[in-house]
Amino acid sequence: MAKRFLETLYRSYGQSFLIDEVLFENRTDHQHLIIFENSQFGRIMALDGVVQTTQKDEFVYHEMLTHVPLFAHGHAKRVLIIGGGDGGILREVLRHPQIEHVTMVEIDSAVIDMCVKYFPDHSAGAFEDPRVNLVIADGVDFVVNNQEKFDVIISDSTDPEGPGEVLFTSRFYLGCKNALTDGGVLATQNGVCYMQPDELLTTYNRFENIFADRWFFAAAVPTYVGGVMTLAWGTDNSELRHLPQDIIAQRYQEAGFTTRYYNPAIHVAAFALPQYVVNTLNPAA
Repeated sequence: MAKRFLETLYRSYGQSFLIDEVLFENRTDHQHLIIFENSQFGRIMALDGVVQTTQKDEFVYHEMLTHVPLFAHGHAKRVLIIGGGDGGILREVLRHPQIEHVTMVEIDSAVIDMCVKYFPDHSAGAFEDPRVNLVIADGVDFVVNNQEKFDVIISDSTDPEGPGEVLFTSRFYLGCKNALTDGGVLATQNGVCYMQPDELLTTYNRFENIFADRWFFAAAVPTYVGGVMTLAWGTDNSELRHLPQDIIAQRYQEAGFTTRYYNPAIHVAAFALPQYVVNTLNPAA
């Protein structure tokens, strides 16, 4: 009988994948890591029983978590990435021609090594770019002790369990706020809102006394099942979330690259959330 991978993110519900071939499996210093082949999604990586990325649909997540904050900001030159060991966010950030420097902080060097080997198209050589400063460290410790300033911070974390749990705390968010330039943007992975409403509300409440403008934007990622994924948005410049489509379109055109999921219309529409999400954030709405 063919072996299957059963995702264990939720106790009462999960998705399974036929394992055509296990390419790598090991417990690193921080988490259990498996990489396997699947005919539908190509290579799949899971950490501690939860799917993190696949060859076939990674572009949706990486494009949205990167291009929404960067095109909204419009003038970002310095970017901080927390997590993102597969290199997909780094790849997309470096496509923006005005980027001068990227610091990437990843807690587990084994994730980077395995992804460079088994998912080379995710990073597409990004780790070798001279604009990149790669730091192997705890993300919370880094932002709390950091003295540099960044225009955009992107937190590409695992779910709030195990090593990723601290990246959903007020201490982390406050550290990010202090590391942002005036009008800078923090964008973070925030789970599938239908399946993880508590996670959504917790982030929203923790942003309250940190950012003048707090909200979420959405993306439909096939392997993050249960509805749309919400990505958290925090900034003190409330205008950035409401920029008209023609401004975003102009910036997109000037950037000079093409995308597979993101476009200016999707950018603007992504901030429109399903009513059940609006009700969760504001029961009186």
